[in-house]
Amino acid sequence: MAINLQKGQRIDLRKSTGSTLSSFCVGVNWGAIETKTLWGLSKTVTNVDLDLSCFMTDDQGNPVDHIYSPLYKPEVLQKFGLPPGKLASLNNALRHSGDDLAGDSGGDDGLDNEIITVNLTLIDARVSQIFFFLNNVGKEDFSQIPYAKIRMYEGTPTAVKEVFASYNVSAESQYAGKRALIMGKLYKKNNEWKFNAIGDPTEDGFLGQTIQRIMKSYI
Repeated sequence: MAINLQKGQRIDLRKSTGSTLSSFCVGVNWGAIETKTLWGLSKTVTNVDLDLSCFMTDDQGNPVDHIYSPLYKPEVLQKFGLPPGKLASLNNALRHSGDDLAGDSGGDDGLDNEIITVNLTLIDARVSQIFFFLNNVGKEDFSQIPYAKIRMYEGTPTAVKEVFASYNVSAESQYAGKRALIMGKLYKKNNEWKFNAIGDPTEDGFLGQTIQRIMKSYI
């Protein structure tokens, strides 16, 4: 049975059998905004571009590595002291499936739009915290985005084997007016990885602001 994550909840990374989970996916699913026209005879579709990213630090809070879209302009990232985006971390321990610029159209297809695969055995020894967060490139807030949800599961980006934790963003009224979400963090304690569901929405209009917020308030 999958855990329905609550804000602030901490979980051990274990399978239903009790064995430790070392390889899994963090995925985000969402839909395009579909609006019926007059008389409901047709509809307009507004693409939604959410970006799933992660930011890694050592035990002193110093930046070690990152994953975020290479489509962010380097000159804008430089204003926040950030390097260019990339889709794989050191040692390929974490890998991003690629930027989805639209969201599902025509209903939920049951698959996540963006996924970061995680292999805990390959993570650089300096990394002790990995923050996962979402940013909306467009102007919509989370209350307008259909069935936005986050889940952690065993499997691959195209085949879910077993979901062990999920978080329903669209069901939370606190996300009205918010365009970014600090989802949670993996953290190492006594040489074992655990997960903390942060679930804090923000009004950040750009990824750089969210990373600055993480550095200031969550480390």
